[in-house]
Amino acid sequence: MIDRACAADQGTQIDIRRIMEMIPHRHPFLMIDRVVDVVANERATGIKNLTINENYFQGHFPVRPVMPGVLIIEAMAQTAAVLVVHTLGPESEGKLVYFMSVDHARFRRPVFPGDRLDVRVIKQRNRGNVWKFEGQAKVGDKVMAEAIFAAMILDD
Repeated sequence: MIDRACAADQGTQIDIRRIMEMIPHRHPFLMIDRVVDVVANERATGIKNLTINENYFQGHFPVRPVMPGVLIIEAMAQTAAVLVVHTLGPESEGKLVYFMSVDHARFRRPVFPGDRLDVRVIKQRNRGNVWKFEGQAKVGDKVMAEAIFAAMILDD
């Protein structure tokens, strides 16, 4: 799904402390550990290092733990939210961002404890407080999931 050429320069990197300043999610629902290659108004890549200690692995599935697909999509949304805040600036920090739609979601392979999930999002467009993205989650060079999704930032 994502095959556009990237700009030659690498974007900003954002650590977990800064992510928590930018978006309101917290453990156990914070699905990204770091965001790299952030280019305002264009793209970002969220990194999630999965360990067996993730709470969802206890029940999904105990014999063969797998990251739920909906949480992979949530990781895409959180990465996109960081990109939106990075683009809009400090006045948008901590605002709630709600899913509006998820289209063309495909789950290609399971994601297991020990995997590093790279979640790349590219902005397709935005109009007002509605943003549309295309996302792809990979482990190494293998595509695990992909989707097109839209979200709305709530103004207080």
